[in-house]
Amino acid sequence: MEHGGDLTLAIERFGGTHDDWLDLSTGINPYSYPVPDYLPLSTWTSLPARGAEEHLIAAARQAYRIPDNLAVCAAPGTQVLLSLLPTILPEGPVVLASPTYTSHRDAWTRESRAPIEVSSVYSLPADAKIVVLVNPNNPDGRLIDVKSLIEIARTLSARGGYLVVDEAFADVVPGATLLPHIGTENVVVLRSFGKFFGLAGLRIGFLAGEKTAISRMSGLLDSWSLSGPALEIGARALRDSTWQDRTTRQLIEDMADLTVALSEAGLSVFGGTPLYALAGLRNPKGLHEALARRRIWTRIFDYAPTWIRFGLPGGPENLKRLTDALAEALKEV
Repeated sequence: MEHGGDLTLAIERFGGTHDDWLDLSTGINPYSYPVPDYLPLSTWTSLPARGAEEHLIAAARQAYRIPDNLAVCAAPGTQVLLSLLPTILPEGPVVLASPTYTSHRDAWTRESRAPIEVSSVYSLPADAKIVVLVNPNNPDGRLIDVKSLIEIARTLSARGGYLVVDEAFADVVPGATLLPHIGTENVVVLRSFGKFFGLAGLRIGFLAGEKTAISRMSGLLDSWSLSGPALEIGARALRDSTWQDRTTRQLIEDMADLTVALSEAGLSVFGGTPLYALAGLRNPKGLHEALARRRIWTRIFDYAPTWIRFGLPGGPENLKRLTDALAEALKEV
């Protein structure tokens, strides 16, 4: 499973329709931001205005607490941005904190810059020029403190290198973001809109950080890279702090309930964030397939044969469905 969120394989192998499935293979918020019932017709019929993108970026600055000394650009999803990072950052050895989201490794490998994978960023190779890490990490939720990240960034900056931090899940982990603490260090930070706001289909992502790197990235993005509806809805959501605070509390409560349910079923929950739980058992592939026969789709990992990840079910009814299915499926495996 290269990515979660695509039920095509599940339906091909196990049948049913999209609506039959409870998709827990992603870390996307099941309580999505309410899309407006009405958008002006011009939002759909006119090319997006430069002012609309500027409005979105201003909202992102406020929501993500991005200081004025950093630049920001927006793109149709962070997947686009991370795939372009190898073309805008300096030559030299690349280090990836692993295991993590595999698209980072793939992006650098495609550009013939295969990263050195390390289990700890606290003991980096002496010649490291670029360090890439996900914070909180996906899938285990590992968190590196801000002070350590700044020290790493300063070391790399002195070599003319960069620290790349993917904060795709930082919205739901208070205090995790590095952005408010960056000064003159060579740092670029990826922020995903769709996961926390539950609107992954809008395809909005941001890259913030050192101005030269962001300028290079902006130059690679074509005009009108974001749609009019994405610009409008994204700006509204990013400025809605009331919804954000309420939703964060809801996600934390729901994750507590999910963790209890998984633990009571006999799974060992050892990692995650408020958007997904990572559990371990001897036969996760068997459990994954047994749940799939009950139209519940989870996430397993080729590189970690004892891991299985569960996204939030989204409410008591879906949690009960998962709990009942787990009781049956575990008997089979």
